[in-house]
This record gives sequence, structure tokens and C-alpha cells, in this order.
Amino acid sequence: MSEPSFPGDAPEGDAAIQAELAQDVEFVPEPILPEPVRQRIMTLAAAALPGLPGDEVPVALRRVARFAPNRRARLGGREIAAQLTSDPLFRQRISGRVVTEAGDLGAAVASGMAPAAADPIEVAALAYLVRPDGWRELVEGAGDVVRAEADSAAVAGQIRDAEHRVARAEHDRAVARVEADKLRDELARVREELGQLREESRATAKALREAQAAQKRASDLLASEKGRASRITAEHEAEVRRLKTRLAEAETLASTGKQAAKEARAADDTRLWLLIETIGQAASGLRRELALGPSEKMPADFVADTAADRPGSPERSRARAQDTDDPGRLDQLLALPRAHLVVDGYNVTKRGFAEISLEQQRKRLITGLGGIAAQTGDEVTVVFDGAERVHGLPPAPRGVRVLFSRKGDTADELIRQLVRAEPAGRPIVVISSDREVADGVRRHGAYPMGADSLLRRLARS
Repeated sequence: MSEPSFPGDAPEGDAAIQAELAQDVEFVPEPILPEPVRQRIMTLAAAALPGLPGDEVPVALRRVARFAPNRRARLGGREIAAQLTSDPLFRQRISGRVVTEAGDLGAAVASGMAPAAADPIEVAALAYLVRPDGWRELVEGAGDVVRAEADSAAVAGQIRDAEHRVARAEHDRAVARVEADKLRDELARVREELGQLREESRATAKALREAQAAQKRASDLLASEKGRASRITAEHEAEVRRLKTRLAEAETLASTGKQAAKEARAADDTRLWLLIETIGQAASGLRRELALGPSEKMPADFVADTAADRPGSPERSRARAQDTDDPGRLDQLLALPRAHLVVDGYNVTKRGFAEISLEQQRKRLITGLGGIAAQTGDEVTVVFDGAERVHGLPPAPRGVRVLFSRKGDTADELIRQLVRAEPAGRPIVVISSDREVADGVRRHGAYPMGADSLLRRLARS
């Protein structure tokens, strides 16, 4: 065999060697390589590929030569195997590199010897690349070793599987023995329970026979009792029918008496209403005729003024008692039954809190009147002039009626209409410091009070 070529050899010799090797390849077919040998050949060739000069690397492998070492054999293995098979010169150049790097093992394989301690796969891979005399036997020997190792591994796996199955069978046998023991115990327990159930069944059958005999006796007794109950029921139904007839007669009599009593009560109520209405109208007419207002002084006050001394000034006490702005007098008037409080809105707000806006004035007054309505239960009506637009009006509280005069009318005229609309004799309290309003409502039987009386009453609450 010719010596492998290295970088720097003459190119003319390469052509001759390549032609000679091509003739050998033509007549000698490539052997079938075991997979481990083929993988090792790819690894050795890929490792030696970058060491070749660029012009000695086949065109198909120049891109593969630039791959990283860990990717070269994995990604370029197919191209490297094709070149090793089809290009003897390339294989010779690779083998020269591989033999040099393998050292003594490479030299021994190149001389046709295979050390006994060497890895047969490594020897086969070197022999395939270097191809000394008898290299096919070395490759076939490596294949036999690989197959033997595979067979050994398969046998070892079968042995392990057999051992595993034996161990599992032993375990299953032990579990089966335990389960058998449990089943024997369970069978004994079931047999014992079956004996108990048989005893209980015999006792139950005996009790059932006794119960059936007792049931027959009870059925006979029940039949006789049903007959007796049917007779009693028929008698009771006849008695109920008689009682219902008497009840219907009594209800008819009661209805007739109730209607007569209702008619008599209606006649009495009519006469009583006419009497009370006559007395009320007579008293109201007499009060208007005499122009009587609520008395500011009681009989004891007259005696005290003439026959006794009071602490403080008499003139000041008398003036305070007659003051229309006194909140105490307002409380007395509101305590009258079914009193109606009518308030001149802006007359009160502009007197009490004129420094705030009209919207705030209305809101403050309406809120305060809601408290008075809740405390006294009286009807409350507050009247505002409707000349300007109304903004921000809060919802009226329960018991408070909020009114605005129509265009062209004043709140004073609306107040007079409200007073005139009330029935004679009803206590009406009008809050306004306007003298014309006070005089007008007084002529119709209302009680005029000044705005300060309401302001003081709101401040107190």
C-alpha cells in the first residue's frame, strides 16, 4: 500500500495516486459498516478536516470545514461519508492526519496489526481510513464485536426482565396469600353472620305470623267501629244541617237588625253633625262680629295686675305678652287643633338672613318649616313671589307646601286667597311683617304674627 499523502506533496503524484486508487475502488466494493464504526469514522474525519489545506479540501466539504467541532460530524456527516467513499485521495489525506494523531495505535493499524488491548471500534475506524492489508477483516471483526456486545446487552436485558418478572411474581404470590387469608377470614365471618340471620329470620317469621293474626283481629274490630262511626257521622251531619238552618235564620235577623242600627246611627250622626256645625258657625260668626282674638291675659292676670305685685316691670311684661313677634304666642296658636301655618317667604328670609343668596334663603326656610311640620303635625304653606326664575329649589319636606305666585300677582294676594279659601272657624296663622297683609288676613279670621316670631322659633329649634 502506498504511503498516505500530507500537505506539501507534489500535485502530479496526487493525480497518479488518485487514478490508481480509483481503479481499486472500481473493482472492490465498500463493506457494510456497523453503526458504531461509521460514527467513529465520521468523528475522526470531521476532527481532521480543518487540518487540511484549503485547496485539498473538496468543494462539497469546504462549508462543513467551517462548522464548529461539535457540529461538524453531526451536520456534515453525510457529505463527509460521501467524499470518503467516492474520493480515495481525500480519504488518503484524512487517513494520514488520523494516523499521525492516533500515535502508536495508528502506526500499528497502518502496518496491518491490531493490538489485543485496543478498542475494536477504534481499530476498525482507523483500518477503514488507512486500509492496510486485511482491513476488511478488521472491520468485520469490529462488527462481530459490536453485534456480540449488542447480543450480550440484549441477553442481559432479558435476564433483568426475567428477574423482574420473577420478583413481581413472588410479590403477587405473597399478596395473593394475604388476600386468601383475608378472604378465609371474611368467609368465616359471613358464615357466622348467615347463622345469625337465619335465627333472626325464624324469629321474624314468627313475629310476622303473630302480627298477621293481630292485624286480622284489628281489621274485624275496625270494621265494626267503622259501622258505628258511620251511624254517628250520619247523626252529626243531620244535626249540623239543623244548626246551619238555624244559623242562617239568625244571620238574617242579625243583618236586618244591623241595617236598622246603621240607619239609626246615620240619622243620629247627621243630627249631631248639624248641631256641631251650627254651634261652630255661630261661634265663628260671633268671634268675627266681636273682633275677638286669642286672649293674651287670663282672669288670674287681671287679679294680679290690680291686687298683687309681680317681680319686674309690669309695663315690660304687658308689652311682651302682646308682642306679635313672641315665639311663645306662635307655639300657642300652632297647638290649636288643625291649625294651618301660612308664611310670607321672602318677607321672613330677607328679614332674617338677607346676606345669603335667594336660593340659600329658600332652602334654609323650607328646611326649618319641615322641622315645625314634623313637630306639630300642622299644615304648613310657604308663599314666594314668582317674579324671578327659581333655581336650586330643594324637594319640599313632608307636610310643607311650597307655592310661587303667578306672573302679575304678588305673594300677598296669594296669601289672602289661601286665607279666604279656608272654612270659617279653622285656626289660620299668617307669618308676615307686612301690615297690609296682617290687616287683610285678620278681617277673615286669621291670626297674623310677625316674621321675628318665626325666626326666633326656628332659631330655638
